[in-house]
Amino acid sequence: MIRGILALLLLVMPLISMAEPGIPAVTLTTAEDGGQNYTVTLQILALMTVLTLLPAALMMMTSFTRIIIVLSILRQAMGVQSTPSNQVLIGLSLFLTFFIMHPVFDNAYQNGVKPYMDGEIEVLDAAEQASTPFKEFMLAQTRESDIELFANIAGHGELNTAEEVPFTLLLPAFVTSELKTAFQIGFLIFIPFLIIDLVVASVLMAMGMMMLSPMLISLPFKLMLFVLIDGWALLMGTLASSFYV
Repeated sequence: MIRGILALLLLVMPLISMAEPGIPAVTLTTAEDGGQNYTVTLQILALMTVLTLLPAALMMMTSFTRIIIVLSILRQAMGVQSTPSNQVLIGLSLFLTFFIMHPVFDNAYQNGVKPYMDGEIEVLDAAEQASTPFKEFMLAQTRESDIELFANIAGHGELNTAEEVPFTLLLPAFVTSELKTAFQIGFLIFIPFLIIDLVVASVLMAMGMMMLSPMLISLPFKLMLFVLIDGWALLMGTLASSFYV
């Protein structure tokens, strides 16, 4: 997890280098009464600004988006509006994301973060080395049609190889592809639960019990179905394997 955070931080580190070189991060001045004042300057301000980009990078450049959407659709399909809670879903999505992204984080750490921390390469070279595993992961999950869509919108020239795809095109194309994939998986999850709702509603209608909510009756059957097929293990395994097909 720490390696992943360091790798994501290194990707946005070049923004810090835009601050004027030679300006100290903290300026120490001595007052007339002998006291000392510390002044935070541009580099710390740039660093704090970059840190605010980490949550967006975690969500938009990893498997988090697909996982959280699928889990939310599952909760809706089962008819349990607040169980599991949002905190549980987000926590589960985060840990599954770190599990799926561990090879990418480790590769970025070994090739970019560690050499930079050892003083072997500069920050721009480290950011380029660390971004390569993320780019490979995102390209593997992105549809070519989505890349072409944003390339046409941006007026970009023809892209002959995957290496020519810039991050400015890859990021929105990756997010769009993840949304499509997540809703496709969610649709397949919804079907068996929808069938149970239709069967229960038809039975209640035939018995003349129209005032009784079908959702109230179908919920135990949907929970029983999900437990009998070991739904959580099946869903987690399917989500994890979907990124490495």
